[in-house]
Amino acid sequence: MTFEFDHLFILTDIGASEANRLSSFGLVEGSSRIHRGQGTTNRCFFFHNAMLELLWIHDPEEAQSEPIHQTRLWERSTNRNNGACPFGICLRPAKGSEDTVAFSSWAYRPPYLPETMSIAVGTNSDVLTEPMLFQIPFGKRPDRYSADKSQPLNHGVGFREITRVELVSPAANNPSPELQAVLETNQLKLRIGTEYFVELGFDGEVQGQQVDFRPGLPLIISW
Repeated sequence: MTFEFDHLFILTDIGASEANRLSSFGLVEGSSRIHRGQGTTNRCFFFHNAMLELLWIHDPEEAQSEPIHQTRLWERSTNRNNGACPFGICLRPAKGSEDTVAFSSWAYRPPYLPETMSIAVGTNSDVLTEPMLFQIPFGKRPDRYSADKSQPLNHGVGFREITRVELVSPAANNPSPELQAVLETNQLKLRIGTEYFVELGFDGEVQGQQVDFRPGLPLIISW
């Protein structure tokens, strides 16, 4: 496996109050982060192999500055109830494949990263009907984080690993080459639907259970 699923972000209103529903459901919230210079803040839930991130823009000026505006995070956020896809899909290279990027990309260097480091952002970043695609060279499974960066991984509902990520999209019938390349990594599935949402499957979904967090959050969890 050359690539692994690292995390999903969902754009939300300021404060991501929807995270409270995930906590009530039985997920344990991890640490949040302000992305210095990018104008975004998050609330996160970590699992053994990947992470779910609720992301919002707290500083419109930063989000529209150089080089941040090239990500189209601002447009994606402000139009997420008007046809824009509210998701970002992040991959990480598997061990031994660190020099490979899954899709054609440009180098994004946000202020919160060291100058020598960049994030590979898909060249379809202007296509707001698709998720923002990006790959981080420094990504790791959360269960392999160093002690000083460790996150809570034991959830009341017992989830351990994300084993399915499926995007439902009105624009699914005509994926860009970049999105098609991600589909070919087998880390993401795509199907047509009347509205955007993501299904996250946990631990092989052997229990046959499902919870729908819509309309507040475009997310269905299956286990």
